[in-house]
Amino acid sequence: YEENIIIFIIRSCFLCNFIFFFSHHKAPTHEIDVDLMNKWTHFKQKYNKKYSDTDFEVYRIQVFAENLQRIKGDSTKEVTQFMDLTTEEFKQIYLNLKIKQVSPVTIHTPSNNTYFDWQSENKVSALKDQGQCGSCWAFSTTGSVESALILAEKADQTINLSEQELIDCSQSYGNEGCNGGLMDYGFQYIIEKGLSSNKDYPYTAIDGICQDTSKFSKVKISKYIDVPQGNCNELKTALTKQPVSIAVDAEQWQFYSKGVLKECGNQLDHGVLLVGFVQKDKVDAWKIKNSWGTFWGENGYIYLADGNTCAICNSASYPSI
Repeated sequence: YEENIIIFIIRSCFLCNFIFFFSHHKAPTHEIDVDLMNKWTHFKQKYNKKYSDTDFEVYRIQVFAENLQRIKGDSTKEVTQFMDLTTEEFKQIYLNLKIKQVSPVTIHTPSNNTYFDWQSENKVSALKDQGQCGSCWAFSTTGSVESALILAEKADQTINLSEQELIDCSQSYGNEGCNGGLMDYGFQYIIEKGLSSNKDYPYTAIDGICQDTSKFSKVKISKYIDVPQGNCNELKTALTKQPVSIAVDAEQWQFYSKGVLKECGNQLDHGVLLVGFVQKDKVDAWKIKNSWGTFWGENGYIYLADGNTCAICNSASYPSI
């Protein structure tokens, strides 16, 4: 009953607010129909979306409607938690990896393929959610260190290292907390300072003051190895040893839901964890662990077509215990 009242109010307010929002936000126009409102209601309930006032919600409905049109006919894309964001908003919040762009030159031999999946081997820690903090780099860093420790039999799948410590304490290494960072900078911090568990230094998804961690038990790594830029064969070789931290172009990931993504750009803007090279839907594909929760993608994972899709081979590194 309460939801029906909200729908009625939104419909009533739509016409009077339409001109204002179109002129200020330049969102495309769509008729507010029953089907759209049903999808909107389901979207809000599934992702627990709340808006400050009716005017703001009207604008978000317009963005939602435009995004529905964008994904129409694409079998790999469906409604995600980012459906009420414009492309620019999505990029500003989630895609801010601090990395120097590299040449798109790619070295790749398609015939040299071996399939393996570290997740299926129980060598990958649980899926996490970075929230509205540009900390992808920290989750990529901890993910690869967690897997390295599992492979070294120094931890099991329940290991959960502190992204928040990296956010709060590694600025002097070049990282910028929720405004972005780089996995190699995170690795260097762990080499020198070690890293606490999430239990001792829990995640808050906001920039904080670096806490005293001297009383906490910490893990360390001895070094990190950079994979030669643009060399997909070397990346596959590295992946046979352990999961690898990678930078990608993730603009096309906003609405990814399932299957193998085959087309995207080459501007590195997001840090994730490469965990496998598999056959997916009869297509050779990279398997990647993201940090946007289990609702997104295939239980938090995405598959990219073999080759340098999304510039996956352009910036990769992994730690050594």
